[in-house]
Amino acid sequence: MAQTRKSRWWLAVAGVAIVAGCAVTQGGHGNGHGSGPGADRTGASASPSASAPGTPAPTPSGMAAGNQDPSRFAKQVVKYADQAGIHPQLLMAILYNESYKPHDPAWERAWQRMKPDAAFGIANMHKAAFDETKRGRDFAGRGWQELPDDPSLAIEAAAWYLHDLARDLPDARSGTYTRDELLALGYNAGPGNMAAFARGAHLGPAAQSYLDRLRGYWSLAGQVVRRHG
Repeated sequence: MAQTRKSRWWLAVAGVAIVAGCAVTQGGHGNGHGSGPGADRTGASASPSASAPGTPAPTPSGMAAGNQDPSRFAKQVVKYADQAGIHPQLLMAILYNESYKPHDPAWERAWQRMKPDAAFGIANMHKAAFDETKRGRDFAGRGWQELPDDPSLAIEAAAWYLHDLARDLPDARSGTYTRDELLALGYNAGPGNMAAFARGAHLGPAAQSYLDRLRGYWSLAGQVVRRHG
C-alpha cells in the first residue's frame, strides 16, 4: 500500500513537472522566459523566474487556492517591499503570477532532481539570480537551497531583485508599459529584455502571457496588501 501511494505521488510530480516544463520556449529567453539560470537573450544578468506560458489572465474564480495562495505572506511582502523601495502591490502580484506550480519543499526538490536548473521558492528564483541578488545584503550568507523552506527569504530576495531591476531601468522609455509592468517583465525575462521592452520592443507570446496574468492579479494584489499589510 505504501508503495502504491509513493507511485501515485511520483506520477503527480511528473505530471505537474511536464506542465511546468512548458515554460522553456524557443531557446533561452527568446519569448521572455528563461531556460535556465544565468542570462537572458541579450547576455545580461540572470532572471529569477520562468513561468508557464499560455495561461490566460486570471479572474477571481481562477486564483490560486489553499496553500498556494500567497496572500498569507502579505506582511512579509509589505515589509521587504518597503525595505527594497518597491511597491508591495507589484511584489504581491508577482507572487500570484508565480503560484502556478506547487510550492511544497519536497515537490520542488523532487522536480529539481529531474530538472537541475529549476527555480526554487514561492517567488520561483533561479540560483544564479539569487546568488547575484544576495551580494552585500543581509541575507548574503543564505543559500538558494533554503528558498523552498523559507518563504520570507524568498520574498526578501525577490524584493531586492526588483530593486536592482529598477536601478537598471532606462531613463528614456517608450511609454507603452508602466514602470511596475516593466519591472515584472524584467523579473520574468531578465534586465536585458526589460530594457528592450522599455525601448518599445514587441513582447513575445510568453512575456505577453506573463503580463496579462500580472494585470489580472493587479487589483487583487492591491486589496491584499492594503488589508493584511
